[in-house]
Amino acid sequence: MKKDGLGRLLVESGEITEEQLATALKYNQEKESKGARGLLGQTLIELGYSTEEAITRAIARQAGVEFVSLENYEIDSTAAALIDPETARRYQALPIGFEQGRLVVAMMYPKDIITIDDLRLLTGFDIKPVCVADSELKIAIEQYARSSAAIEQEDDSIPEVVEEEPAGDVSEKPAVQLANLIFNQAVRNGASDIHIEPQEKSLRVRFRIDGVLHEVMQPPHRLHPSLVSRIKVMAGMDIANRLVPQDGRTTIKVDGRVIDCRVASLPSAFGEKLTLRLLERHARLITLPELGFPEAQFSRFRKILNLPYGCILVTGPTGSGKSTTLYASLVELNKVEKNIITVEDPIEYRLNGINQVQVNPRAGLTFANGLRSILRSDPDIIMVGEIRDRETARIAVESALTGHLV
Repeated sequence: MKKDGLGRLLVESGEITEEQLATALKYNQEKESKGARGLLGQTLIELGYSTEEAITRAIARQAGVEFVSLENYEIDSTAAALIDPETARRYQALPIGFEQGRLVVAMMYPKDIITIDDLRLLTGFDIKPVCVADSELKIAIEQYARSSAAIEQEDDSIPEVVEEEPAGDVSEKPAVQLANLIFNQAVRNGASDIHIEPQEKSLRVRFRIDGVLHEVMQPPHRLHPSLVSRIKVMAGMDIANRLVPQDGRTTIKVDGRVIDCRVASLPSAFGEKLTLRLLERHARLITLPELGFPEAQFSRFRKILNLPYGCILVTGPTGSGKSTTLYASLVELNKVEKNIITVEDPIEYRLNGINQVQVNPRAGLTFANGLRSILRSDPDIIMVGEIRDRETARIAVESALTGHLV
């Protein structure tokens, strides 16, 4: 009698005996002769010869893939959201995470090439199948379906444009899903910047977290044009013009958190590169004692901050904490008897009790012009977001010499 490949694995591992395998195969033959389908794994479980977990582990070994137990597995909701519940039920497959730019999909039969190909086309990601127990998979899919229904009602757990989106003909589902996925992961990982970079034959997405860039995924290169168009439409940029650098802004909502997003496009050799700066609108600001200065430096810095006039320069590379230090200083100085005015591009955090001015070069409001206007508004303390030119530097120093803290 022909031995099934799965059966042979179970015998060799000591899970079942030769006699039990023979009995199960004979039982299946009888079922098939009556027109019923006989699956060896199910039969072994029905006869009490093995368990669902042991069968699933053997299927994973047979297919050469990883076995995963979903019982205590934390499923990535952004991965699951790449397919709808009906698709998950139809294919009996559920995305559960990401690994090295691939979408990890839980399946009972990980050698189902048709399902893998269909999911690759639906999601736009290369698929890494993992093997899970049938009962656990069914439970996970139904839990996802229930949570998906709740999400549709609350509409809070995926990014959404808070302000009205500009009109645009960018509705390709994979691009929208990928943009949502990138925003979700970036916000939940605490990223300050997102880099979307086309390469010659690939697409790279990197997040800047705590000042360091990390590669997080490599979506299919073919999604690059539609992904860029999707984000440019959200940011109110010209999607037809791909040869000139552009700037735009949008607002997204992730897990109930409102995030202001500044978008910059840059033409590169392989297409447009997008850089997105993420700023949480209602984020808790770090206070001066929380900056981590050594005690001696902290005391010295606080003493300097409380001088009646002078110029304090905060310098450093990208991601080194310049803005964090400046805002912590403003929080420290924010008192009812002080008139504090800032000129910024952009306003990263909105502070009650402080007058914040947004630079707008198109309207003629530059750092230099803004500073001139501020000096006519009886300021005690002035914060200049950036000193970009000689004129701004001159006015800032003159302001410090005439009784203002800059």
